[in-house]
Amino acid sequence: MIKDNIMPQTRPLRTVRSFVSRNTKLPPPKEMLYETLGASYGLDQWRSIPLISPFTLFNRVAPVILEIGFGDGDSLFTMAKHHPNQDFIGIEVYRRGIVSLLSKLKDCPLTNLKLFCGDVQEILPRFEPASFDRVQIFFPDPWPKLRHHKRRLIQSKFVTELATFIKSDGILHLATDWQDYASHMMKVLSETDFFINTVPDQSFATRPEYRPKTKYEQRGIRLGHTTSDILFKRKA
Repeated sequence: MIKDNIMPQTRPLRTVRSFVSRNTKLPPPKEMLYETLGASYGLDQWRSIPLISPFTLFNRVAPVILEIGFGDGDSLFTMAKHHPNQDFIGIEVYRRGIVSLLSKLKDCPLTNLKLFCGDVQEILPRFEPASFDRVQIFFPDPWPKLRHHKRRLIQSKFVTELATFIKSDGILHLATDWQDYASHMMKVLSETDFFINTVPDQSFATRPEYRPKTKYEQRGIRLGHTTSDILFKRKA
């Protein structure tokens, strides 16, 4: 059974990285956008905060949704724009994706969105337990080769630790168009003691209206891929 104070706030969640380090050098205009506008949306401030509270980030009480690995930010931006009564936090390790989202925010500022740049295994333990009403991970790298499966983000240990930060009855929403990974995700979540499938017959879910189709997903659909949504609820 997970206790709220069981995990030291500085301990990394996983030892195997689920991403590949890339050159983060940006062209000067994008670097300037990252430095200037990024400060308004949080970005690197998590490094100086020992324990992050969503209330202190947004200065209000509202449902809080965390997206891990938001890519170019299209879907996260759309959700935050269309749901002003909810607060959104995005974690992304690649600065190019963050700059893509900041470009949208430059033209359409949002007060209900904060962004953190870095590895989720370093950032997530900085949050207070039970911080999120929903955690969403859409189209994470499937690492299709068998020898790389250990790099997949959705593993039993990660899901168990993640449960600490999701409120009772909160939702963990996963989506992928890689069927082998979808089966793996379903198996991992079905075997955990901390979540229960929201679908009565224990199968995949219908895409909720709040999740917009991303460019990546639409490209996959054109190639004949099938997207699987997995929605599990945090047990009380």
